[in-house]
Amino acid sequence: MLKRRIIPCLDIKNGRTVKGINFEGLRDAGDPVELALRYIQEGADELVFLDISATEEKRATLISLVERIAKHVTIPFTVGGGINSVAAVSDILKAGADKIAINSSAVKNPLLIKELAETYGSQCVVIAIDSKNLNGIDTVFISGGKIETPLETLAWAQKAVELGVGEILLTSMDRDGTKIGFDIPLLQKICSMVSVPVIASGGAGTIDHFTEIFQQTKATGGLAASIFHFGEIAIPDLKETLKTKNIPIR
Repeated sequence: MLKRRIIPCLDIKNGRTVKGINFEGLRDAGDPVELALRYIQEGADELVFLDISATEEKRATLISLVERIAKHVTIPFTVGGGINSVAAVSDILKAGADKIAINSSAVKNPLLIKELAETYGSQCVVIAIDSKNLNGIDTVFISGGKIETPLETLAWAQKAVELGVGEILLTSMDRDGTKIGFDIPLLQKICSMVSVPVIASGGAGTIDHFTEIFQQTKATGGLAASIFHFGEIAIPDLKETLKTKNIPIR
C-alpha cells in the first residue's frame, strides 16, 4: 500500500494565499512563500500551488511566484492554474515544479492530457477535478468552480486516467472550506474505479477527518488549506495521531 500523504494547498490570487467556503468569500491567508517554508519545516509531504484566477483571467500561471517558492521547496511541488499547452508546462517545470495540475483546459481539450503525458510522463500530470452534487449527480465544474459542465465526475475521472493522468486531485465543492469532513462516498466511488493515486480535498476540519479518509477510502493523500494556514491543526500533531491509528504515512 502506498504511504499516505499530508498536503497543504496554497490557493493564490493576486500573489497572496487566499481561502473561502464553497469556492466563494475569499479571505487573505498570508504570504505563499512564508507558508511554504513553514509547511516544509512542519513535515508536509507535498505542496500544491493553485493560481485560482489564472483561467478566469485568461492568463498564464504566475511563474515568478512559482520560482520564489521553488527556491525553498525540498518536497514534491505541484502547480496548477491557467495551464493549457505543452509550452506552458515546460515553463512551469523549468521554474521548479515537479508536477502540474490541469482542470479547465483538460475539460475543453481532453487530448491535452495525452499530449502532456506523452511529453513529460504520466507521473508529472495531475487532473484536478472540482465536483459538485447537483440533484444527486456528481458534476464537474471548471473556471475556479464558476462554470458547470455536462460531465459526470466519475466518468470524467475514468476518461482522464485512460488519457494518461498519473494522479487525481478530487475537490468536493460542497465540502470546500466547511470543515465538516471530506466527501467519503464520492471518494470511495472514485478510488474504487481508477488505478491512479487520488488526493482528497474539500472539507477537512479535524484530525479525525484525515483518519476517516485513510481508513474508509483508498485515497493516498489528504489535502487541506485553511486549517493549516490558520494554525487550527499542526502537521506534526496530525501525523503523530495517524501513526497511532496504524495508518502508514511518509
